[in-house]
Amino acid sequence: LAVKFGERQRSPHCLLVKEHQVREGAGTTHPARRTLFVLNVPPYCSRDSLVRLFSRCGHVQSVYLCDKPELGEKKEKSTSKFFNRKTVTGFHVAYVVFRKPAGVQAAKALSQEGPLLISTESHPVKTGISKWIASYAASVVDPKELKAEVDAYMQDYDKKIAEEEAKAAQEEGVPDEEGWVKVTRKGRKPGLPRTEAASLRVLEKEKQKRARKELLNFYAWQHRETKREHIAQLRKKFEEDKQRIALMRAQRKFRPY
Repeated sequence: LAVKFGERQRSPHCLLVKEHQVREGAGTTHPARRTLFVLNVPPYCSRDSLVRLFSRCGHVQSVYLCDKPELGEKKEKSTSKFFNRKTVTGFHVAYVVFRKPAGVQAAKALSQEGPLLISTESHPVKTGISKWIASYAASVVDPKELKAEVDAYMQDYDKKIAEEEAKAAQEEGVPDEEGWVKVTRKGRKPGLPRTEAASLRVLEKEKQKRARKELLNFYAWQHRETKREHIAQLRKKFEEDKQRIALMRAQRKFRPY
């Protein structure tokens, strides 16, 4: 299928298209007889451009872009707007899903027509600085939308955890068909709370344990240094005691007995 970026482009670019073959029993992300497999898609051809190109063949339900052909069907497509976003760079692969099977046959027949234009006056494709500005504007995250998505995810997660705990509580202590009792991770002594204070206490205990294991006065020079420091501390304390006694005598408060 010949395409051109614009009217000024002389040499067309070729897209390789065929009907996507799906194994029996596979998922419905790329349904059989309604999915067009497109290879050699240029970097400037976006998802909207593919929708506009193939809309003349029938209603386009969805378009999926990826780096290389998928070996199997996607189990679950991430609908997050902020997380797991992957920008496809370079030449890529596209899966165009039509609402009716006739759209795939009509798209394959487009090869008999002249080159199709990707960028037109009514639907121009942004390039250069305007494209960079649009990409930067799209990368800016709206805090309110992000907070709403995170809150919704956490609510679903809390609900899932509550259901699992309720199910585990019902199964706890109940033997199965063979008489075995399932042992859960919960015990009499709960685990330490994963807080900053608890982590600091654990680190301090490890540090003290390590200090006790260290060898003291193992070498002769360590023994001499320890004795020298001990004598110096005794002399310092003796001088401090002499000064304290002299001060108490001057204040007439010295009572040795």
